[in-house]
Amino acid sequence: MIVQKEFLDKLTDFGLNSYERKLWIALLSRGVSTAGELSDISNVPRSRAYDVLESLEKKGFIVVKVGKPIKYLAVSPSEVVERVKKKVVEEADQKNKVLTELKQSDLLDELTTLHQEGVKLIDPTDKSGAFRGRDKAYEHLSLLIKNSKKSISLMTSAEGLQRKQDILFNQLKKAAKDGVSIKISVPTETDKETIDKFSKFAKIKVNKESTARFCIADGKDMLLFLTDDQKVHKSYDCAVWIEAPYFVKYFDGLLDKEWKTK
Repeated sequence: MIVQKEFLDKLTDFGLNSYERKLWIALLSRGVSTAGELSDISNVPRSRAYDVLESLEKKGFIVVKVGKPIKYLAVSPSEVVERVKKKVVEEADQKNKVLTELKQSDLLDELTTLHQEGVKLIDPTDKSGAFRGRDKAYEHLSLLIKNSKKSISLMTSAEGLQRKQDILFNQLKKAAKDGVSIKISVPTETDKETIDKFSKFAKIKVNKESTARFCIADGKDMLLFLTDDQKVHKSYDCAVWIEAPYFVKYFDGLLDKEWKTK
């Protein structure tokens, strides 16, 4: 049986490894079959076939038919999707329960204390980091917003403001409600409707030359994007973070100067 690699790769969403994918596809094509037959047509070693089929049976992809020789029946793909979905939900609920209990435990307090003590030992020059991929950068951006106490200054692209509406809007709104001053500088081509939404809790400045992308939190933390979001895929978007009040104050001053221009 010849199955294209691209097709097999798509089955990773079902949570199957390479051998499991091959044997399941082989069984689907036959409906019912023995381990030996499935091994032959799927190129999975016979020494592994029984273990892999047992794994598929436990996951609900196949049914074992009693008899000699033992045969296997394929469960319909639509039913498999429902079973996989149910399992994912159950595992997510279980993990959420564990994490919720951990958040309220003494262990978290101990870990937090350990981290706070460790931070005191960090040399100021070590308080920096690099992020490859927009998702990773936005995770840290979210952290800066969450931890801010006084001010958040943002300069972003038109597309960047739209992304922040999709990902960070509620978080920024909450920060503003908690008393954090928020300023956002955007280019002229930014969508007016999006600007209006942010204007309800933030000061907005529209600038012709606004091309940089960065965030300054409380005048000491800065996340600076190094790439043009118009020219790179989000997985190649790069940013650097630095906690250096003296250095960051310079950029904050540049933003204030631009803010005062007409």
